[in-house]
Amino acid sequence: MEKEENIFDKIQELLGDLNGNFNVLEEQINIDTQLEYFELSTDLKKTSNSNEIFEKKDNLFSTELPLEEKKVLLVHLASMDKVEAYRVIEQYQLSPDPELKDWAIMAFQESKMLMESSFLDRNQVFISTGLGGKGSKLRYFVVFVAKEQQIMEDYQKKVIKSEIEFAAKKKGSILEEINFNGWLTTCKVLIPIQVQFNLLFEEIIEAINQLGDFLDKNYIITNVKELSLQEIKDVLNNTKNKDHSDDDEI
Repeated sequence: MEKEENIFDKIQELLGDLNGNFNVLEEQINIDTQLEYFELSTDLKKTSNSNEIFEKKDNLFSTELPLEEKKVLLVHLASMDKVEAYRVIEQYQLSPDPELKDWAIMAFQESKMLMESSFLDRNQVFISTGLGGKGSKLRYFVVFVAKEQQIMEDYQKKVIKSEIEFAAKKKGSILEEINFNGWLTTCKVLIPIQVQFNLLFEEIIEAINQLGDFLDKNYIITNVKELSLQEIKDVLNNTKNKDHSDDDEI
């Protein structure tokens, strides 16, 4: 808990200095794809010749140019402080090569942020997660667990849904999706960056348990990706084993 609060405090300190000058990637893009894009972007900026690259911009729409070369061209164009480069990426994004759809989105967002920084004369920060977000909100995938893996009844499902919606609304958050699978409840929630998400879900669990005491206090939350049922069970098993190990040490 203390570690999560320290991380949250550092994030808020950074956002306070930005005065709202940040952009959230709305699309859900695999983290590995994002890392590949940013690593290539960092490497290419060291050797970029903008004039020479810009002359090759039309190759982006060629069916003969290999996809790997299109990746490089997109990254180069996205790093250029030129409206013309932004428009090229914008046009390509409307009908990209299927394999480069996510890559085109990343390039477009980077180019857009660069244009905003230039026109507004202030730096913009690009915030991206695997699950994306909307406006100033980040999307989280959350898993609630029933005590002793008891199958939840209909009234319990209604309590969970209504309490999440009520608590989320108070914090300017949005419950986008909720699913019930036996003793597990999964949901996607959009939460403002400024909201301390761990406290929000602890309050939700406490409120739900006041009406029946059927949820475990432990839960899973991530903004990296939507977890499969097997991945959820693996996380819970690992957590359970770790707890038992800690008990042995005591």
